[in-house]
Parts: sequence; C-alpha cells; structure tokens
Amino acid sequence: MQIKVNGLAREVAEGATIRSLLAESNLTPEKVAIELNRRLARANQYDVALKDGDEVEIVTFVGGG
Repeated sequence: MQIKVNGLAREVAEGATIRSLLAESNLTPEKVAIELNRRLARANQYDVALKDGDEVEIVTFVGGG
C-alpha cells in the first residue's frame, strides 16, 4: 500500500504500523514526535495498522548547546 512519510511517497506492507516504520529507520519511539494525518499521534497509536493514503510525519529531537 502507498503512504507518505515526511512528504515522500513510500510503499509499505499491509499491516505496517508507526512502530514498524520507526524500527525500519532505526529510530527510538521515545525520541521522536509523530503526526498521523496532520494530528499528533500518541504512543498508544503506534501499533495501529496504517491505511492506504495515510500521511506520517516523523520529527526527531536534536540536542545542542
């Protein structure tokens, strides 16, 4: 199925979740903010299957000083 991740079209398997997208990108769920279809996704939504056409934005936190 086709979704968008950070504005780019991406093909993912049926049943893919936010958590599986993060795992593929070697990202830690506690160190990112996720938007699903322009709404903030809470951690309890990370295991819900994505649907064709969903839009996911993944923002990583960067420390500095």
